[in-house]
Amino acid sequence: MHLNTSQTRALGDVMRLLAEATDADALRGDLALPMLDLLQADTYVSFTWNTATHRFDRVKAVNMSLDNLRTWDEYYRFVDPLTFPMMERRHPTLATQILCQSDLSRTEFFNDFLARDHMHWGVNLYVFSQGACTGDMRIWRQRERGNFDANEIDALRLVEPAFAAALARLRWESEPLMSPVACESVTELLQRKSALSMREAEAASLVLSGCPDKLIAKRMAVGLPTVRFHLANAFRKLRVENRTQLAARVQALVSDAPALGATALVPPASPLPPTHSPQCPAAA
Repeated sequence: MHLNTSQTRALGDVMRLLAEATDADALRGDLALPMLDLLQADTYVSFTWNTATHRFDRVKAVNMSLDNLRTWDEYYRFVDPLTFPMMERRHPTLATQILCQSDLSRTEFFNDFLARDHMHWGVNLYVFSQGACTGDMRIWRQRERGNFDANEIDALRLVEPAFAAALARLRWESEPLMSPVACESVTELLQRKSALSMREAEAASLVLSGCPDKLIAKRMAVGLPTVRFHLANAFRKLRVENRTQLAARVQALVSDAPALGATALVPPASPLPPTHSPQCPAAA
């Protein structure tokens, strides 16, 4: 991957913002200009996915009119051939990987929605945590710039894991995946059924909720070595070797408990329309 001086500076700004972020919505907005510089693009839009309403919301946008965005939610989402197939892929995807440009340019979505804000070439990125989409980036260029190339997609792939980790961290800090009542119930269940101590059970229940070690330490008001000591004991007592196996074992115990089995401890993947195959060879 080769980046020019401007792109290298922009990448540094992006990574700094991701590392220092304390608010997910502010972060998505702050990323707009450096991401446009990094990908040498013109339009940036970012949403979160609301699993309760199955709608995108909390928009951040640069160089796209909010009136146009409102028309997407009111009408164009029903005729949009790109967004949901791109979301299903779960990695940076060019619009032309879903629908070749010649076919896209003949659609109502392109002519009456995208073209209104001079959006011709696009690439979308959606990131997920515990099966739920936590945010996205939709980056577009005007026609004159040409399509994104492999070098620019590599730059976006470099940003992807840091973007996903930042949104997952901020989501957990502001909206724990498991309510305090559910967490307490799981802790009590684990103590009864698996011989875990109260603190071991609490750490294991927080692993199930998707909480990383640093946030478990913060939640339990202990140091990282203490968290890892409790988790090591939980691994041994539940006969598992890692956090993934621990979460699966705890979820199995919870599912077997009549009072807790219906509790949605880990959000399921959001239902999406079926994937549409490209109608002509994908353009890179």
